[in-house]
Amino acid sequence: MPDSVPLRPVIKINRKQIAVPPEHGSWGFLFEPIVASLAIGFSLPGALIALMTIGAFLARQPLKVLIIDRTGQRNAERARVAIQFIALFGTIATVGFAGAIYLAGILPFVPFLLVLPLACIQIYFDGSRKSRGLLPELFGSVTISSSSAAILLAGGFGWPAALSLWLVMLLRLIPSIMYVRNRLKLEKGKPFSRLAVLLAHSAAVIIAAVLAYTNGTSILVALVMIFLLYRAANGLSPNRRKLKAMKIGILEVVYGVVTVLAIIIGYYSGI
Repeated sequence: MPDSVPLRPVIKINRKQIAVPPEHGSWGFLFEPIVASLAIGFSLPGALIALMTIGAFLARQPLKVLIIDRTGQRNAERARVAIQFIALFGTIATVGFAGAIYLAGILPFVPFLLVLPLACIQIYFDGSRKSRGLLPELFGSVTISSSSAAILLAGGFGWPAALSLWLVMLLRLIPSIMYVRNRLKLEKGKPFSRLAVLLAHSAAVIIAAVLAYTNGTSILVALVMIFLLYRAANGLSPNRRKLKAMKIGILEVVYGVVTVLAIIIGYYSGI
């Protein structure tokens, strides 16, 4: 009789898991800076930078899958699909980059160059399956929010305005990351740090107030930061209303929309 060949289990390839980032909050990281900056300083080069940013953002998930697969199961079909998505999203990013640099030159890309080391560290965390730690999430917020500064520079704004908007986005994202992580720990009965979250939000309020005083942002933005501080204090208190992870995530999307609206309305109204 012929030698029997052991059958390998067939691994089903889920294309959505390869193409779409599983961290739902990361979509806020992507679109909040883009929408705010395009609403304030729309330009064709800025729109192309937004396209480049979206393409690069989408390419991260299949790249992560490819790296993990090549160092693990080494499934040829999964790797092939990941490479296809990397090529697709990479093409989108390349079109945006080429168009923006042709129309606006290299200056708008300086913010991306500044965060390039953080992006490389993020790729390392992705390949090490540590992308959901606090540090990579904080690095991710700094990296992706740099698009706001780049888009404003492409629209003809100066460095003070570009850096101010970038800072405002960080004042929104970094404390919120800390809040959500600790809120989820609290809901699961795990140790959490209320003090660290409140300190981060308090610092955001102070910095936003200073920016508003120096005309780097509006009073509305400072008020939103106060509201987010209240949200954090209430959400981590014993008297909070218990929420599931999905509801917490949905509320953060709402808070992100409120922040972006405050930035836009404050800019055009001068409040």
